[in-house]
Formats: sequence, structure tokens, C-alpha cells
Amino acid sequence: MVTAGTSDIPVADEAAVTAELLGHRVERLWDVGVAGIHRLFNKLDLLQGASAIVVAAGMEGALPSVVSGLVACPVVAVPTSVGYGASFGGITALLAMLNSCSPGVAVVNIDNGFGAGYLAAMIVKGKA
Repeated sequence: MVTAGTSDIPVADEAAVTAELLGHRVERLWDVGVAGIHRLFNKLDLLQGASAIVVAAGMEGALPSVVSGLVACPVVAVPTSVGYGASFGGITALLAMLNSCSPGVAVVNIDNGFGAGYLAAMIVKGKA
């Protein structure tokens, strides 16, 4: 599970707990968004070893595309309703994620941590 910022943690944690309850080991990488991209690059080996990655991000929703461009596994993108400016309660992030040009990105609805964790678990089990 990856979050862009600390305010995305509740949604990502819901996804993490869901995947854990379905029998999967989950790594949590919080606050590694594009505003401090060096934090993401410091965890690149861990990310590249994953079978599926859930990325929760608000604001402009860019992080799932960045992560997907760096890994070979599916990325489940979760737009969050947090943010300031023109985030429109998560609509901005949702539209950005739906328009991602990076391959392998699947998008769930705004704040849908449960759905993201469930989908990631299905991907890992080979049932998606």
C-alpha cells in the first residue's frame, strides 16, 4: 500500500486491512508522493518486488501513474477526497487516474479502500 500523503492513510489502511484479512502480507509505504519523489525512489526495490500495488492519492492524483511507470505489476489506484484547491472532493484525482496513460492502472471509486484491497487480493490470487 502506498500513499501520496499522510492524509491518504485512512483509505490506504482500509485497503491494507482488507488484503490482510484475505490472507496477504502487506507492506505500507506512507507519504511518498510526487512532491517528495525521492522518498518513493528510496523504496523502489520493494515496489518492484510486489505482485500488486494499491496507491491512494488525493490532490491531482498523479502518484498511481508514476508508480505504474516504475513497476511491472498491476496498480490499483484509489482517489481520495482529501486535498485543497480544486480537488472537488476527489473528483480531480479520480479523473486524473481514469485518464492515466501508464499501463496496468485500475481505478476504484473515491475513498474506496475496501474495493482496492479486495481487487489487489484477487489480482495476487490470480482471480482478477
